Amino acid sequence: MARLVRWTALTAAAALLTTAGCSSGSSGEDKDAGRTGSGRPSAAAPSGVPESLASQTLDWDRCKGTADSPAPDGDWQCATLEAPLDWAEPGGETIDLALIRAKATGDERIGSLLFNFGGPGGSGVSMMPSYAGTVSSLHERYDLVSWDPRGVAASEGIRCRGDEAIEDAESVDSTPDTATEEQAYLKDASDFGKGCEKAAGKLMAHVSTTDTARDMDLMRHVLGDEKTHYFGISYGTELGGVYAHLFPQRVGRVILDAVVDPSADTMGHAENQARGFQRALDDYLESTGKDPEQGSREIADLLERLDAEPLPTSSPGRKLTQTLALTGIVLPLYSKDGWPALTSALAAAEEGDGSELLALADGYNERDPSGRYGTTTHSQRVISCLDDKQRPTLEETRKLLPRFEKVSPVFGAFLGWDTAGWCHEWPVAGQHQTPEVSAPGAAPILVVGNTGDPATPYEGARRMADELGKDVGVMLTWKGEGHGAYGSGSDCVDSAVDAYLLKGTVPEDGKVCS
Repeated sequence: MARLVRWTALTAAAALLTTAGCSSGSSGEDKDAGRTGSGRPSAAAPSGVPESLASQTLDWDRCKGTADSPAPDGDWQCATLEAPLDWAEPGGETIDLALIRAKATGDERIGSLLFNFGGPGGSGVSMMPSYAGTVSSLHERYDLVSWDPRGVAASEGIRCRGDEAIEDAESVDSTPDTATEEQAYLKDASDFGKGCEKAAGKLMAHVSTTDTARDMDLMRHVLGDEKTHYFGISYGTELGGVYAHLFPQRVGRVILDAVVDPSADTMGHAENQARGFQRALDDYLESTGKDPEQGSREIADLLERLDAEPLPTSSPGRKLTQTLALTGIVLPLYSKDGWPALTSALAAAEEGDGSELLALADGYNERDPSGRYGTTTHSQRVISCLDDKQRPTLEETRKLLPRFEKVSPVFGAFLGWDTAGWCHEWPVAGQHQTPEVSAPGAAPILVVGNTGDPATPYEGARRMADELGKDVGVMLTWKGEGHGAYGSGSDCVDSAVDAYLLKGTVPEDGKVCS
């Protein structure tokens, strides 16, 4: 199954419906908001970038839709940014990156506000118009800008296997119980990597988070901004931390919401997620009046029965496997709004009908009714396997399984096995154990943690704030549920974020919103 650190609460909800100068107490003046005008960029160009790239002008035009992705409503414009394929040789081959924006609606414009919605592998071009309503209070003073990072969707997106092969792989047991199942699991993982290599070619080695952070700085320059103002969600927080480390003096007003733990390696991320999703499941079960321990045991028993005998569904020729059921349980935990759908789907499964859990799994896996799949998980895997140096062996995973299962009787085994299969026999070596996000000298960065976040558990936010450094990472806590805090129903969170982005007012470090 796919790793679960991806998508925002907004994306999860949509899937359900379809199936720098900042200082505390700022007066609000924007003395270094970072934009000099709408003409030729005057801000410092990224080091080593050839003049042909540094001086490019973005040809903004009304976005053109496709059969799969209609053009967004409203005043959205799209453009293409040319960036180096290999940032170690910026004068060499280039790639195209797809951008989208809606210009600021007011006269007191601050600059561009870049958004990354997570993944890795999420399309900013498709997500930005959907998210605009959530950040409408920011639109008056910012151009809302997002993009498809390299290797994603319209920016030379990578598809590692076809729809039929994806569906066939759903029968592979993600928690193998026998030597035969283990071999099938690892072979499928190896085959996926080979498919990615064949599809991506040279791009395969140049889609890391560091590459994308450098793309962001070129984007800042071409957009004409002295500083980068940025809103990162989920994986987008890791990208924001890496950008701040590389370019601390170019950090403007930066929000990191639903924060990935920068201190966790591959095993650590998996364990964090097992803990986070179990915590969210416990909260859900309590909301239904069930004892969390008993409710989890019942769900684990259901999954065990499905491992032996998948359930029939209303989808012709498809059954609800253990892996698909687990995926279907995961999706509604991304947002409290999804809890009623989970209740209904679990009840139907207990009655012998797997249709509702299958529909939820299809939403997570981006499968439409015609059997076509999206490629978010393809890009996610290519990017994360280039980032992550660890390649846990089968033996290492087996030793860790008891610990994972103790952390979560429902999700532990799946996420434990995922560490062995995710980057198994990957064609390209990973770059680091953990990302470097220290940013001494950067302007204050607001780090927002949600105590009930399933995919990026709350503890990671504190670690991000600490690793950014003293006087840089500023912690804001929301005692809430779901993946992400801003726009999720807390006036306290929303007002603090808005004051920071619009006025430069940095909240007190450690502020808590109930």
